[in-house]
Amino acid sequence: MDPKPAISFDNTENAFAYKTDKQLKKAHFLFTSMGFQSLVKLGTSITPWAIKSGLPIKGLIRNTIFDQFVGGETLEETAGVAKTLGNFHVQVILDYGVEGGDYGEDVLDQTRDQFIKVINYAATQPNIPFMSIKVTGMSRSGLLEKLDKAATSRSGFEGRVHTEVLSASELQEWNKIVERMDQICSIAAEKKVGVLIDAEESWIQDPVDALVTQMMEKYNKESVVVYNTMQLYRHDRLQFLKDSYYYAEKQGFVLGAKLVRGAYMEKERKRAADMNYPSPIQPNKEATDRDYDLAIEFCIDHIERIATIVASHNENSNMLATRLMDKKGLGHDHDHLHFSQLYGMSDNITFNLAKAGFPVSKYLPFGPIEDVIPYLMRRAQENSSVAGQTGRELGLIKKELKRRAV
Repeated sequence: MDPKPAISFDNTENAFAYKTDKQLKKAHFLFTSMGFQSLVKLGTSITPWAIKSGLPIKGLIRNTIFDQFVGGETLEETAGVAKTLGNFHVQVILDYGVEGGDYGEDVLDQTRDQFIKVINYAATQPNIPFMSIKVTGMSRSGLLEKLDKAATSRSGFEGRVHTEVLSASELQEWNKIVERMDQICSIAAEKKVGVLIDAEESWIQDPVDALVTQMMEKYNKESVVVYNTMQLYRHDRLQFLKDSYYYAEKQGFVLGAKLVRGAYMEKERKRAADMNYPSPIQPNKEATDRDYDLAIEFCIDHIERIATIVASHNENSNMLATRLMDKKGLGHDHDHLHFSQLYGMSDNITFNLAKAGFPVSKYLPFGPIEDVIPYLMRRAQENSSVAGQTGRELGLIKKELKRRAV
């Protein structure tokens, strides 16, 4: 048997083999700029306004931050990026990057249709096994909040939505949401494309969890189609993961679990403080890291019944998952374990995992520039505020430029 290659997340030759010298220098300039917090703060406040005002800045955005973090404005534009990644055995999770709001039924139906278009497109591509959706793209947040309040007044994992609190018209509205989700999952199952359902804010998450569980119960019997997202920066999510597993075992389906640290921390803490309820967020980063790694261990310990996506930019967590797989004598290409990082970030993790034979994807958003601005502003803020992230990216890029001596 061939020995499995050792993994090093410091190997920049593997990490940036897909980038030309020019592209690498461009990334160096961008991450250097994002290291200046005052510049990022100014840019993230002015850019959305400038776009809405019709100022001619789209070209600048496209050639800088958009080019770094987004696959293109249309599905067709993502094909080139996906092909390049595929040459290095890196797959793609497609994400229609338009963010939801409290829109009318017609707009919500259009969003569903766009998700279905993405599934049909992914099914024609050799290295796009997954697509990502947000339930808030197809539903009214106020309705989800009302359902969440009904769920949190109870205890224990039930895997169902408590619709008895809804009026007749609200129940009709909810049934349309369920129908949209079912249509998406049905086509995904038929086309053999995985559907990753994003996490939402804690005050609307319970009905989303129940809806996703309902879809998993229906579509994850024979293969894994639907994945829920667990945000481990919430102190209750490790237990929720375990409860979800026990429910899946009881009901006879495979749990799909995408493990992330989380995306709404500041918003969550502020709302909890403003409304005087206990924060759902972990007390510190160490607690988040502990629960995240415990979640990886739990999932790999139950790998026959849990299909896991380790969606992380943390080198230690990714390395832990690889070592647990090796310790258990499981193949690097096991179909119940997948890794993922955002496009434009942590190439040292993605491409070195791929080189070692692990299935790994880049999360690749696409959409018109004006529609993906919220996503881009979060990436800019994240790379400015996450301790060491920009420094780590820059250090690796500098190391590779020095290795190439350009």
